[in-house]
Amino acid sequence: MADNEGSVPPPKPEVGEPGAEHLNIKVTDNNNEVFFKIKRSTQLKKLMDAFCERQGKSTSSVRFLFDGTRVQPGDTPDSLDMQDGDTLEVHQEQIGGC
Repeated sequence: MADNEGSVPPPKPEVGEPGAEHLNIKVTDNNNEVFFKIKRSTQLKKLMDAFCERQGKSTSSVRFLFDGTRVQPGDTPDSLDMQDGDTLEVHQEQIGGC
């Protein structure tokens, strides 16, 4: 019989701990709030596209901000050091001015 010692998987982190696999992220445009559960390594483009599709908006007409910094489609929760329960703000793109 094979010895299974050493093949025990590490315990899964509790939700809210830094090593947790998924995060709950709130996306708001001040009129609507949508909650997403995504992996820490998932590109935020998927979340951005899903939000825009649900709200009937074009991804090119809005900007996503996290802590006042613009979010790029290739960013991930890990690259932005996001925590469970954080919020992404959605703002209408403003063109022109002077």
